[in-house]
This record gives sequence, C-alpha cells and structure tokens, in this order.
Amino acid sequence: MPTVIVDYDSGNLHSALKAFQRMAVETGDGEVAVSSDPDSIAKASRVVLPGVGAFGSCREGLENRDGLLEALAHSVRIRGVPFLGICVGMQLLADMGREHGDTPGFGWIPGEVVPINPRGSRFKIPHMGWNELAIERTHPVFDGIISGDHAFFVHSYRFDSKCPESVLASTFHGEAIAAAVGAGNIVGTQFHPEKSQHLGLRLIENFLRWTP
Repeated sequence: MPTVIVDYDSGNLHSALKAFQRMAVETGDGEVAVSSDPDSIAKASRVVLPGVGAFGSCREGLENRDGLLEALAHSVRIRGVPFLGICVGMQLLADMGREHGDTPGFGWIPGEVVPINPRGSRFKIPHMGWNELAIERTHPVFDGIISGDHAFFVHSYRFDSKCPESVLASTFHGEAIAAAVGAGNIVGTQFHPEKSQHLGLRLIENFLRWTP
C-alpha cells in the first residue's frame, strides 16, 4: 500500500507531495498518494499528516470528514504503521491545544500546545524562518542530521511535552521549543520538511525507510 498524505483541507499538499514523491523514487519506496478516503488511510503503509493554521480548525477539519479520525487511529495505533505529523499535524499529537480556547488533541504523546512566550523583543511572533536544530535523542528519522543544521519554521504555538524523553530535537526562539517529538511508530516535526531543503529531504528519506 502507498504512503498516504492526509488531505483535510489544511496544509501545503502540493509541496509535501512533490518532496515525498521525489524521495520515494530515490528510496524505491513506491507510491505516494494524497487522500481523504478513510479506507485508503486505514490501509496505508505510512501516514503523513500535514497541518497549517489554528489547532482547533485543523481538528475540526479532521472531524468533518466521516471516518477520518477513526481511520488514522486504526492505521497508527492498531496497525502500528509509521506516522509523521508536520507542524500542526505534530501539535495534534498532544493531549490538548490551548489556541483560542481548549481543543482536545489525539493524546498520542503527552503534552499540550501553548503560545510561544519569547524572552526578548527581538524574537517575533509568529516564529517564521530558518532556525538551528539541537538533536536531543538519536532516532532513525534524524540519521545524517546533526545539531546546527537548519530547518524552516512557521508557527506561533509550541508543543509543551510532558515526557522529556519524547523530544527528539529542539530549537530556540526566545525560549526552548520542541522541534520534533516521537514515541514508538509516531514522529512529528514542528518545522516543515518539505520547505527545509537538504535537511528536509533527508528526513523524508529516512522516514520512508524507517521500520519501527
């Protein structure tokens, strides 16, 4: 079955699809598809959940497609296929989002999504642009990526992890920010791999090769 990028009207699917297709050809991983069909997602070999915008809006977009949340849970939590959440797709892994009120997340990685509160007026919100990564823990998706490499971020809220061991990489924007989290077959990046040039393509390649 193909790697499926979930379409729920949130995220730059064109850029993500092109980046994943390019690396799928190089890795020989096979087909990459964009789909909102629950059956396709439930049977996917890997699942990618992008997300752009507000936490609550993204959650609502998933809920408004019949069977989509259930298909995600079946594929990721029951079948255990590799999962990559990008930006708000990563934030949805948390227990709760605190953006414009409280919205439940998936609860797959303990934590909550809270506003970035930088110390210092030079740190603007939203946090937008290239930032250095600090690799906190070894993980197959970060093979060949080292502390000091740069990734592209666009966000105003951050993932406040309640399990420090789940933070795979961090960055700094007036305060420490989780740049990537992971647990078991689940990984998420606050930055956009599809916009992060060499680093992003390497991470996508690693994800397509990853067997948890």
